Amino acid sequence: MCQRGFVIAKRRGRRARAALAVLLLCVLSCSRPVAPAAPPGTVVIALESAPTVLDPRFTTDANSSLVSELVSDGLTTNDARGETVPALAEWRHPSPLEWQFSLRPNVRFHDRTPLTAADVVATYRSTLDPALGSPKREALAAIAAVEAPDPKTIVFRLREVSASFLESTSLGILPARLTATGPVAPAAVVGTGPFRVAEPLAGGGIDLVPWAEAHDGAPRLARVRFRVVPDGIVRALELANGGVHLVQNALDPDLLPWLAARPGLELLVSPGTTFQYLGMNLRDPRLADRRVRAGIAAGIDREAIVHHLLRDTATPATGLLPPSHWAYTDEVARHPYDPARAAALLREAGLGPDADAALRRFSYKTSTVELRRRIAEVFQHDLEALGLGLDIRSYEWATFYEDIKRGNFDLYALAWVGVRDPDIYFRMFHSTMRPPAGVNRGGYADPAMDDLVAAAHATEDRAERRRLYAEVQRRAAEDLPIVPLWWAENVVVKHRALTGFAPAPDGSLRSLAGARFAEPADQAPPGPRTSGAD
Repeated sequence: MCQRGFVIAKRRGRRARAALAVLLLCVLSCSRPVAPAAPPGTVVIALESAPTVLDPRFTTDANSSLVSELVSDGLTTNDARGETVPALAEWRHPSPLEWQFSLRPNVRFHDRTPLTAADVVATYRSTLDPALGSPKREALAAIAAVEAPDPKTIVFRLREVSASFLESTSLGILPARLTATGPVAPAAVVGTGPFRVAEPLAGGGIDLVPWAEAHDGAPRLARVRFRVVPDGIVRALELANGGVHLVQNALDPDLLPWLAARPGLELLVSPGTTFQYLGMNLRDPRLADRRVRAGIAAGIDREAIVHHLLRDTATPATGLLPPSHWAYTDEVARHPYDPARAAALLREAGLGPDADAALRRFSYKTSTVELRRRIAEVFQHDLEALGLGLDIRSYEWATFYEDIKRGNFDLYALAWVGVRDPDIYFRMFHSTMRPPAGVNRGGYADPAMDDLVAAAHATEDRAERRRLYAEVQRRAAEDLPIVPLWWAENVVVKHRALTGFAPAPDGSLRSLAGARFAEPADQAPPGPRTSGAD
């Protein structure tokens, strides 16, 4: 094993042994789940952090989006391949600047009021209203008007051609009466989705129950409980003793073999679309220098992290779009681990060993999740070897995320989950898309990139879009407004009593609508463990 890999493996091994020791002691000493009792037939899903909002006009973090899409349907949704398909409505595209939608018949909200075109119009108009402050307003900026010529028809008129317009039609629809203000409190959110909100729980969790009149048929689960379990060891323990029945992408990779060997549990590993990246504040003159960004990229051993810390449940990334995406290209610049090249680039940029120590010191913000802190320590070790200091600052999720949105950082790491349309590049990299307008959080500004993402944004021809986005990916890989880290696989551990659940590449939990759950005591002895998507 190389010295670099040995350092990571040694750190991982120490922590993993300690974690397993604590876990095993807990298992031996706990005859019952530490979770509060749930009603019979309840499927309990553990989350790292609480959903912050369920109003679909305001969801931005992953957990809020996961829960919200079970409660609120949009006009469209995405299938397993990421293609847009009808949900509440079918559509026509009679001209480049007009889209027409026809609602499905007999759809009702959870309060039993019928869904009408007026509800759709009110939801979109409120999202577009600057006074409401929806973070999704800019994603709808191409919409000039939305009208309801009759109770079942919606017409969108665009101010410009928008290749990604259909993606914006997955916005969850609320009854018109709830759209005047926002965000709507979680307990008051009313949608047309397969589940309705039963009650919020202490600690930020929430209970959902099936909607008997769901347009695709009532779910067969009695109840779904989302519990907030911040500690990874506790999440694993709860899975082992039956207090939790499903955890997705929120388990320490070191604990996966132990969990997979537990009776009644199964490990499902399938391709995912989650992209992990290192963000940088390009308003900082040091990070505005491409040589510094390239030096940091070449100074981080991503392959060692993927192998030793993530246990090969990820693949080093070349950019935002995974290889399975229709617009992906592999003809981009790579930045493999090369400490000598990294050191040379930093010296050229004036951050060599002779530079002032304060200039060579950066802060790095992350969450309090243990695995994220361990990854931060590896970044710290790698960059210290180049003479750069890295001050790790970890915060609870809400505080951390708020700082990132405000641009209050030097360096940070986050993930894009469920990327579908490559038009996200416009909101990430166009110079006008700095928060709150978009998600260009690092303040990147490059005229060539502006021209590319604007041109791709304005064409509907897929072949031309593919060509333009290949150029976008090449430009991003060369200029490094962010440093690609890895594409994560979907890793689920669930109880065998939960059947019919299929992990989605984008992490969606929509397949819960067709799942079944039998109390573990009613199950036959577990069969052999399977690995892979079922």
